[in-house]
Amino acid sequence: MSTTPPSSETSVADIWVDPRCPWAWITSRWMLEVEQVRPLETRFHIMSLSVLNEGREVPEEYRQGMIDGWACVRVCVAAQQHHGNEVMRPLYDAMGRLIHHDKAGLGPDMISAALVEAGLPADLIEAAEDTSWNEPLRAEHHRGMDPVGSGVGTPVIHVPGPDGKPLAFFGPVLTPAPRGEAAGTLWDGVLAVASTDGFFELKRGRDRAPIFD
Repeated sequence: MSTTPPSSETSVADIWVDPRCPWAWITSRWMLEVEQVRPLETRFHIMSLSVLNEGREVPEEYRQGMIDGWACVRVCVAAQQHHGNEVMRPLYDAMGRLIHHDKAGLGPDMISAALVEAGLPADLIEAAEDTSWNEPLRAEHHRGMDPVGSGVGTPVIHVPGPDGKPLAFFGPVLTPAPRGEAAGTLWDGVLAVASTDGFFELKRGRDRAPIFD
């Protein structure tokens, strides 16, 4: 049972994700569970693992993903710029399901299917190979990532702090996504540590692969 008193005011959590990250996908599904048991609204934003890892040495098995990963995040940012941030949630939901559950890859077929599912114009696919979208993509990426520093990946979450100033943190990284009140209890704990001045890190080794359910 949660030890945090319920609040009647809906708070907003902004989450920065790359559609191709399985861990961010699981965290995002947890956030949707939290919305069912806590007065919370989750707003979705795009970061890019390809931007994050520019100029870095990455393992060979990840290099092609760094290249292929540009297309879907460019399309996401183009959709956001043309149609408002509210389209990010359905577009990310569609991409995440196609990538992680249907194993549809990162190519144009997946992106086109996601646009259809999200009810967005098909011609947004043109942004996939349009490098002019890299600048607004980087701006959106840094808006989410800069407050937590360069040593983390996705997901990154921003929430209002106790003093009204925003709190930003990486994670939580978890699998599978907790359901029901267990999701809310974890959210209460995450907020407790994130709002503690001077708290920086709580971590242990991962002993399982991502679980999508």
